[in-house]
Amino acid sequence: MALNNTYDARLVQQETAVGAGVQILLLALLGTAIGMGPAGWLTGLVFAVAMWAVLSRALHRTRPRSFGPANRVTLGRATLVGGVTALVADSFESSPPVTALVGLTAVALILDGVDGKVARATGTSTPLGARFDMEVDAFLILVLSVYVSMQLGPWVLLIGGMRYAFVAAARVWPWLNASLPPSTARKTVAAMQGVCLLLAASGYLPSMASLAVVVLALASLIWSFGRDVLWLRRTSRVRDGEVEEMLDLESEREPVTSTS
Repeated sequence: MALNNTYDARLVQQETAVGAGVQILLLALLGTAIGMGPAGWLTGLVFAVAMWAVLSRALHRTRPRSFGPANRVTLGRATLVGGVTALVADSFESSPPVTALVGLTAVALILDGVDGKVARATGTSTPLGARFDMEVDAFLILVLSVYVSMQLGPWVLLIGGMRYAFVAAARVWPWLNASLPPSTARKTVAAMQGVCLLLAASGYLPSMASLAVVVLALASLIWSFGRDVLWLRRTSRVRDGEVEEMLDLESEREPVTSTS
């Protein structure tokens, strides 16, 4: 209740509005520097509005005391991801400025390790912050996979789409929503995806090397998701078995009433 009493909607909304404003400023800088076309502008603006709306709704629902320093770092990363998204959309109409795309992506990936450290250092870790961080990561991987798929083929979209497929599957099979134990391997594989896709997108590697790097990223991601799904399935069966056993014990303890 104390958190709700100190919630200041106006201040929190100002934070998200500033984020949207910085996103538009970044788009203006990119548009001036590279002459970004309508597709890039429209996609970037849609991203800015969608990010502001979704984040504002989430903050209103969770009612935090403040936006927090870690969320500010993640919001900065989201702004960079919006710039990358606009550049990738623009690449469908004209050759993209690879240097700008690589630069924005590299900074976004580097900052990925900063917001978590800031949250722990300041004692401001929250479920919303963790979810915000995860969604920004997932969307960046999706956008990069779209860009790399134009060079290597549509199969690369499996990398960006796998997490969203998992979320969709969880709506059908609720046992996929259970919490997973911490895993260094899972974190390593997740971090690999952005680095591998960035290397392939940069054009610095020979074509066969780019292909090998992306194949490695996809193979490791399939292994990681597969391992987690198997663990969740086994755990759900154990829970179901425990529930059935408890129900059986309760039924055995019920008194038998005589009808005579």
